[in-house]
Amino acid sequence: MKLTVVGGGSTYTPELVDGFARLRDTLPVGELVLMDPAQDRLDLVGGLARRIFARQGHPGRITTTTDLDRAVDGADAVLLQLRVGGQAAREQDETWPLECGCVGQETTGAGGLAKALRTVPVVLDIAERVRRTNPQAWIIDFTNPVGIVTRALLQAGHKAVGLCNVAIGLQRKFAALLGVEPPEVHLDHMGLNHLTWETGVRLGGPEGEDVLPKLLAEHGDRLAADLRLPRALLDRLGVVPSYYLRYYYAHDEVVRELGTKPSRAAEVAAMERQLLTMYADPSLDEKPALLAKRGGAYYSEAAVDLAAALLGGGGSTYQVVNTYNRGTLPFLPDDAVIEVQAAVGPQGASPLPVPSVDPLYAGLMANVTTYEDLALQAALHGGRTRVFRALLSHPLIGQYEYAEALTDRLIAHNREHLAWA
Repeated sequence: MKLTVVGGGSTYTPELVDGFARLRDTLPVGELVLMDPAQDRLDLVGGLARRIFARQGHPGRITTTTDLDRAVDGADAVLLQLRVGGQAAREQDETWPLECGCVGQETTGAGGLAKALRTVPVVLDIAERVRRTNPQAWIIDFTNPVGIVTRALLQAGHKAVGLCNVAIGLQRKFAALLGVEPPEVHLDHMGLNHLTWETGVRLGGPEGEDVLPKLLAEHGDRLAADLRLPRALLDRLGVVPSYYLRYYYAHDEVVRELGTKPSRAAEVAAMERQLLTMYADPSLDEKPALLAKRGGAYYSEAAVDLAAALLGGGGSTYQVVNTYNRGTLPFLPDDAVIEVQAAVGPQGASPLPVPSVDPLYAGLMANVTTYEDLALQAALHGGRTRVFRALLSHPLIGQYEYAEALTDRLIAHNREHLAWA
């Protein structure tokens, strides 16, 4: 089995490699190809990846290349974890929206739109090359904004599934609080990527006992502190929102906070420099503890599980993924990309039924789905008017003066990545 990671020079990659090494019985990888245009990073990450495989006795071969066509040729699955423009572009995404009093964040709001505009054309080009060399290959997208990127891939007819680590992180957290093993915890997880709520936490599977009320009653303070939202809000909602909902439920508070500290991009860039120095040490043969602070916790386990299920090698029957709605949430279009529990196998992902959704959540999902549709049109076809319309539709923006100012800033900061600008 050949797997290719596009963006293999990412400091995330040792987390993924460690998962492939530990879970080799679930996903027997014969060749793992790390592809990245940055040869220097690829050399460091590739060297550590080989040492991780050797330490854990994995018989697979790890190769590195800057040649995309060579990397994807014959691959059974291609994992996308790229960042167009690098941390420098992310730094901009997180700062110029604040000049207009709006959240600066790389996956939502104006910064998220900028990332989508830079990313969608690049991902579609990669996917076309995959289709030319091996049309049966699965594409697993971990590249943000996952919902918009996955929708672009699916609309272009590619075999694609989107993946995010928010759900698996919450599953692990709930399991620890309940004192059970993670596989025993099944989430009633519904929404869009980075706009999700846990409406139930079941023991043993989709039909198991819902222990969410118990979790909120006994551990509500801990959960609220982790989300940085008031305990009273969680009690009133009766659900656990993802931490990305804080951008919506406490927007002005977040904007004030972001204006008083260095950007997350600056923190991550400094961390990456440390990690790359560590990766250069020939004695290092395991992922360093510092990597846990980089983000992407449990990404490797979710990715291995998903790839194994798609390639017919096992993995979880149910997994939270991003895929077409197809009537699962009746208030959204069939071609909206939603993030829900799905039955995953070689034929793809089939969402499990979702109970009736509270209008409080349905309304926000419908609004953001409209934004994602307009954002995708802007990414595919370009043009200042399309960018403005997408920004005006976003619930974190919504005022024409903000949308006008943000449009100008977005184009100015991303001109080198926008062929139409």
